[in-house]
Amino acid sequence: MSERVNMLRAAMVAVGLGERPQSLVNGLLCDGDGAEIILVDPFTELPALTYPDAGAVLAQRACAAAQSAQTAWAKGMSGAARGQIMQAISRAVLAHAAPLATIEAIIAGKPIRDCRIEVAKVAEMFAYYAGWADKLHGEVIPVPSGHLNYTLREPLGVVFQITPWNAPIFTGGWQIAPAIATGNCVVIKPSELTPLTTVALAKLAEDAGLPRGLVNVLCGLGPTSGQAAIEHAAVRKVIFVGSPETGRKVAMSAAAALKPVVLELGGKSANIVFNDAKLEHACLGAQAAIFSGAGQSCVAGSRLLVQKSAHAALVDMLSKGMNSIRLGDPLDDATEIGPISNARQFAHVTGMIAQANAAGANVMSRDTTPRQGYFVRPTILDGLNNSANCAQHEIFGPVVTVIPFEDESEAIALANDSRFGLAGAVWTADVGRAHRMADEVRAGTFWINSYKAIHVSSPFGGSLNSGFGRSSGTDALLEYTAAKSIWLDSAVTPRIAFGYVS
Repeated sequence: MSERVNMLRAAMVAVGLGERPQSLVNGLLCDGDGAEIILVDPFTELPALTYPDAGAVLAQRACAAAQSAQTAWAKGMSGAARGQIMQAISRAVLAHAAPLATIEAIIAGKPIRDCRIEVAKVAEMFAYYAGWADKLHGEVIPVPSGHLNYTLREPLGVVFQITPWNAPIFTGGWQIAPAIATGNCVVIKPSELTPLTTVALAKLAEDAGLPRGLVNVLCGLGPTSGQAAIEHAAVRKVIFVGSPETGRKVAMSAAAALKPVVLELGGKSANIVFNDAKLEHACLGAQAAIFSGAGQSCVAGSRLLVQKSAHAALVDMLSKGMNSIRLGDPLDDATEIGPISNARQFAHVTGMIAQANAAGANVMSRDTTPRQGYFVRPTILDGLNNSANCAQHEIFGPVVTVIPFEDESEAIALANDSRFGLAGAVWTADVGRAHRMADEVRAGTFWINSYKAIHVSSPFGGSLNSGFGRSSGTDALLEYTAAKSIWLDSAVTPRIAFGYVS
């Protein structure tokens, strides 16, 4: 057994898991009954652990357990009490930051310094929504009939969440925290490739006081475990984070059962640089936008639109800068970029680069990469136009397509010439232009002279092939609750007419 696997198992034990992956259902770690799934360390390319797919039976048990736990959480406990438990969860996450970060670094291939930051952000998510747990209320509406009309915001009940492999614990906290703050219960299925930190998060939450069965984690495959959960009668809403292709399938399955969905999908975000920008700052922003996390981010600035007069200088600066980025072992504190998270994605990214090369792109890449692991060199694709496949399809790797533009109107047209609508940015010294670009570019999140700033208190989501709905901020509170309208007639004689209240 390798030293890395021993380190992984020790970290798992430290957060309350066993030495192998298991689902968490009704407070118990348990095995599924499906096909064997192999977890691979993307740095060594070697198998680390195996576990059986949760399967349909375990999915049904998870939904039933969640439904049973939800009533006491929503109606038997005050919002303030729920908030106090969520604060305790926040503290528990911080107290176990080291083993959580270690698990994430080994299984997801993320640099451990990035993992530490994401674990801290998960703690912040629970603390933020803890503050909202006792502040959810409706309103009194002055209807013209003279009735007292007021609304309540009620939890939906069982919500089913599916999260991706690129940021397992981050997206787990991002989904779970607002759902339970609003009185719901959760069945969550992380990617079968990276399930461990989500199970650990739920286990730590229960140890901190969360009722058993309120959050259940299914370690398994989408077509088996996931489909069974979507179809379960208790599930009221489905939340999916992942690719547009899989999101479409999830949405169709949910629609067949008449269940609403929130979709957080991909992007092909335009990072726009004008010639009046501070190019050194724009270059650093462009590097962070596409190379951090090995480009495995839905908001990655994968299309770099540069005004023609600044194009050559910025590309030269970017190509030189990427050689100073440190690639290496995710467990090394010095590593800035780790490997691609899995073999399938590695094949996709390298295939897209080869395709761009065949299409005539000027392919510039970092000089070297580590000799082992699913590493892709930071790569610049120049000389292609916005209709090129690499400019229109999500690569999800450290690969940026550089596209020149003439003026503001062309920059807007290029930015919006995409089937996505998730994020974007502009770099300029002209304040008026900055606001015009923010207004005109189709994006759910838009940055001015920065990139990738994100916080749980701000709404996040997109449009078109980037999905719909919002998963953070106060908007998420609306996604996880339904409004109930209540009418009280205070008149001596009831004001009831045929077909309507007058």
